[in-house]
Amino acid sequence: MANTFSQIYIQYVFAVKGRENLLHLPWRTEVFKYIAGIVISKGQKPIIVNGVEDHLHVFVGLNPGVRISDLIRDIKNNSSNFINEQKYLMGNFCWQDGYGAFSYSHSQIKSVYEYIANQVEHHKKNTFKEEYLDFLQKFDIKYNEKYLFDWL
Repeated sequence: MANTFSQIYIQYVFAVKGRENLLHLPWRTEVFKYIAGIVISKGQKPIIVNGVEDHLHVFVGLNPGVRISDLIRDIKNNSSNFINEQKYLMGNFCWQDGYGAFSYSHSQIKSVYEYIANQVEHHKKNTFKEEYLDFLQKFDIKYNEKYLFDWL
């Protein structure tokens, strides 16, 4: 075979440092657009970026030549710099250490997209902690509670 073709679908989930409610509307939408641009600049395919005041979800089509950890590092570093340069907040903004990365098949793209698109409605019923623990359980990921996000 002359070429190799593949597409891996990853949903990243990560939180604002201290899980503070700092991602305010309307500039939150600008941050989401900026993050989609970061994904594109790294040669990857943004499917949807969305979230609420204290965390967000980034769903991407990932080329296997890029490490999952490298892309999230670049997303978090560059978007923090963008938020601070725009002076959206009085203090310094940063993301909390760590993240979740969950893989999906091509047949699941629509349902994951809809789930992420409806974050505001979803979080009227469920907390971020409940959501995140649910992901860890669904994906059968072993974890130690002391190494999870700092919960408020």
